[in-house]
Amino acid sequence: MAGIYIHIPFCRQACYYCDFHFSTSMGLKEQMVQAIQQELQLRQDYLRGQSVQTVYFGGGTPSLLSQQELMAILQTVRQLFKVAEDAEITLEANPDDLTPTKLQELRQAGINRLSIGLQSFHEPHLRLMNRAHIATESLQSVKDAQAAGFDNITVDLIYGIPAPDHSIWLQDLEKLFLLQVQHVSCYALTIESDTVFGRWSKKGTFIAPEDEFTAQQFEILLSLMKLHGFVQYEISNFCQPGYESKHNSNYWRGVHYLGIGPSAHSFNGPTRQHNVAHNKKYIDALQQGQLLFELETLSPADQANDYLLTSLRTNWGCDLAKLKQELGFDLATTHASYLQELQQKGLAQINNNILYLTDKGKLLADQITLDLFL
Repeated sequence: MAGIYIHIPFCRQACYYCDFHFSTSMGLKEQMVQAIQQELQLRQDYLRGQSVQTVYFGGGTPSLLSQQELMAILQTVRQLFKVAEDAEITLEANPDDLTPTKLQELRQAGINRLSIGLQSFHEPHLRLMNRAHIATESLQSVKDAQAAGFDNITVDLIYGIPAPDHSIWLQDLEKLFLLQVQHVSCYALTIESDTVFGRWSKKGTFIAPEDEFTAQQFEILLSLMKLHGFVQYEISNFCQPGYESKHNSNYWRGVHYLGIGPSAHSFNGPTRQHNVAHNKKYIDALQQGQLLFELETLSPADQANDYLLTSLRTNWGCDLAKLKQELGFDLATTHASYLQELQQKGLAQINNNILYLTDKGKLLADQITLDLFL
């Protein structure tokens, strides 16, 4: 079982919080699609014949691809890899791209799971973040996708946006639940240095909310998600029962994946690698039949830390027996006093040798993970 991630590095405009690799120039789009197909050809042995259960078009904005471009890439994937008949094929999309015609084209191309980047239903917040769509499109894109026959839809929302109180966040969630989507990803606004918000923050012209404000919005999120029947299976991800993202779940469970496109990451167990984050260099190299990437060989400690980092974010938890038997690290012994402290403070639980974070502990997940790193 394996997955393929395909990075489409184009956007109509730059969101002020985003530090992913992308370009707002579409001049190389046709060459990029050809280069992606060439990379798939050159790396067809990376997954060692494993069945591909998921294909994920991320970015950037993959919904900028035409139906023909998507079909060409997927045809190449199916020619070169053993793709399961019931494979989950996800495409990230911006609401302003999702016209009824576009939605039908996506379905015909083979997309069966749609990830719509709403971020907010509040117009001033969309303008603050420099999103390409307007608030009415946030609502309409989901309704149109449902009308087009998509029955596995996930949407993204951002919380921790500067506001006088929590009323806008509560309104966003109220509108979300009315849409009855199957999956939701909610992320706290993070100020990265190499973004517009990051530069504004350094100048003092953008002030992010206090951590307590953002934590309160996370607690509101947890409470309302439970009330509406959503399962929190990863810190930022919620679904109706049975609608977990198979692709992202595989990341968190350590399943191997192949990353295609500029800046894309790959993982096969003992090694991890990432492609050059430069569109022209990526295309030029592939036109010469070459790959530009950096390779990292993972030590047992690296692999253990990766497992801690991902597993503690999920409701499956960290299997302490797996850490000991497969990677040689007895966390229950080396960190016994700290694990006891976490349990006494109500931040974690250990059941059947599985370490879980509580809702309270999830607020401190990054710090707890760092403290447990080997």
